[in-house]
Amino acid sequence: MPSPWNAPRALTAVQTTVTVPGSKSVTNRALVLAALADGPSRIDDALVARDTSLMIAALRSLGTSIDGDATSLTVEPGTLRGPATIDCGLAGTVMRFVPAVAALATGDIAFDGDERARSRPMSPVIDALRQLGTTVDDHGTASLPFTVHATGSVTGDEVTLDASASSQFVSALLLAGARYDHGITVRHRGTAVPSMPHIDMSVAMLRERGVTVDVDVTDPSAATWTVHPGTIAALDVRVEPDLSNAAPFLAAAAVTRGRVTITGWPRTTTQAGDALRALLADMGCNVTLDDGGLTLTGPDELLGIDVDLHDVGELTPVIAALAALASTPSTLRGIAHLRGHETDRLAALEHDLRTVGADATQTDDGLHIAPAPLHGGAWLAYDDHRMATAGAVLGLVVDGITVDDIDTTAKTLPDFPSRWAALIGHGTA
Repeated sequence: MPSPWNAPRALTAVQTTVTVPGSKSVTNRALVLAALADGPSRIDDALVARDTSLMIAALRSLGTSIDGDATSLTVEPGTLRGPATIDCGLAGTVMRFVPAVAALATGDIAFDGDERARSRPMSPVIDALRQLGTTVDDHGTASLPFTVHATGSVTGDEVTLDASASSQFVSALLLAGARYDHGITVRHRGTAVPSMPHIDMSVAMLRERGVTVDVDVTDPSAATWTVHPGTIAALDVRVEPDLSNAAPFLAAAAVTRGRVTITGWPRTTTQAGDALRALLADMGCNVTLDDGGLTLTGPDELLGIDVDLHDVGELTPVIAALAALASTPSTLRGIAHLRGHETDRLAALEHDLRTVGADATQTDDGLHIAPAPLHGGAWLAYDDHRMATAGAVLGLVVDGITVDDIDTTAKTLPDFPSRWAALIGHGTA
């Protein structure tokens, strides 16, 4: 068990420039598409973190050649084959995306992961593969561990699923669907799919590689995506910075009345993290985007916010930390699906915020947070990288906050403790 990490206090306003590593979402999608492409691809500025390492290992075990020096990777597609054992860790993109790829292999492909991964929802992907004629043995649990018994091809056609727990269920099938004999039509039936920007990212990356994708999301409860069968063209890509991972650094400026610039922020993007610009402006921050990047200047008074985070739920932990420091109440809505993430993030946030004195209450689909005096306490990460960074943000202005497992940030943000120390020291993080 790691020793608790003493969240460092910022004694003055944070003033720094931060370069965040590449996007996990883009990196792992690029890896999957490169593994299914018609030739070699190069991926530059790739994220080097646990989730991407797990994806690389998974694709290699299926026969894909991936070489390079960490952030620059060359991917050479191979013949997909088993037997293989895939370690998913706690990576949703691995446990959801790779089974749809493994269905194209030959042989038995076994999937398992961390203990917490076994409680994450998996039935939509498992059921969809069965609808497509692929045999999946999950021992009746609809969760990890399970085995895909692959026969070398997938006929494809139509599947109906409920993706209201995660957009990854849709992206998994779209990313592999062009390689299915008849392509795939994914019909969602249920409440609105969360984190739609992530599906938009999958669609955009497919189209960049010459794949025809039709989208009908007129009715969010009956959305449909069709990927036509065909070749996935090899493509060299440069991965954008991970905008969601910029959240704690921007929050540092917000809570200390400081100024932080995130370099390389794209003018246009499908990343959910781009919503930080509007969210933090609504909380009173001054936000500007120019050729130098995105710069946030913290306000004299941090304001609460009433907002639907359904499409950008991954930002919730840091926004909740900011809300606990705001001068007016906040209501964070539309995020019931966070109960099925790395941990039950709503229960975790309610518990941790109350531990440090915050007035935080779960609602049916989110959190209500009201102003209250904060104090030190033990912030639990629950093996969740975003929970850990939320605790670090509060620790900037509240004495005595400890995070039980700061190393869980390595899932998507390597070397976070040293980056955070540089932030406090007015260096370049």
